Amino acid sequence: MPTLPFFTVDVFTETRFGGNPLAVVMSGEEIDDAAMQALAAEFNLSETTFVLPATDPANTARVRIFNRTAEMAFAGHPMVGTAFVVANQRPDLMTAEFEIPAGTVHVEIERAADGAPIAASIAAPQPLSIGEAVAPDVIAKALRLAPSSVVTTNHAPTVASNGTSYVIAELTSEALTRCDPDLAAFRQARDSHPQFGGRFPVHVYCKEGRTLRARMFAPLARTWEDPATGSANAPLCGLLLSLEPNTGEASFLIHQGVEMGRPSVLRVDARRTSNGIVSTLRGSCVAVMKGEATL
Repeated sequence: MPTLPFFTVDVFTETRFGGNPLAVVMSGEEIDDAAMQALAAEFNLSETTFVLPATDPANTARVRIFNRTAEMAFAGHPMVGTAFVVANQRPDLMTAEFEIPAGTVHVEIERAADGAPIAASIAAPQPLSIGEAVAPDVIAKALRLAPSSVVTTNHAPTVASNGTSYVIAELTSEALTRCDPDLAAFRQARDSHPQFGGRFPVHVYCKEGRTLRARMFAPLARTWEDPATGSANAPLCGLLLSLEPNTGEASFLIHQGVEMGRPSVLRVDARRTSNGIVSTLRGSCVAVMKGEATL
């Protein structure tokens, strides 16, 4: 039976037991897909990553990302946290290239004066893509809110992605604190939107200038609420930039996880390029646990 080392880190926080916890499993090439999925379910975190040898030797590693029920093409906090773990093992590492299903993620490592890694910035693997709109009452019903709680002045609830798709909706500040996911309504929304591939994760926010408060709910993937969602905040900020046609770039500060007692802070820089709107995501990390998993 293979025995694999693993590490857990709290991502998008400078405080242990804040932010979004992540498990990073090393030497994952020794196990198959089913074992990876089973181990991710056992950790029972929003995501677990497996670090494998890169397909292209010019890259740092191939990384597979699993939530509790399925593999993901891209997720933000797993990229930041995995970079932190790998940087702890490689004191010379300042930049990295991670191969994931959605593409290649460029990583920049931030280190303290003593050389210890403290944060990472990642470039989302794909430019912003904006999909179809979703009726406001679908979002309201899924979160047990009044339809008037969904703000449509700037945009309707909209599917957006930088590698993983989310339904993004603006709420009133007061409504954001009252979100209460209705599992039956999420199932109904999924079944009514088969074009979304059996997924219906909802990322909601309110804003004051460039400062945002956000919450993400994906109960169909057994993530009732996520403490910090880089792969949702990246397209959110790209979407907001897209609504300002005369602005070339913008930086956003996002607070998430507050209502669930795991406060997280994310910074996203979105900018227009010849390939579309691209986003860079930064977050701090704190090491928590390490051990071995025997499979």
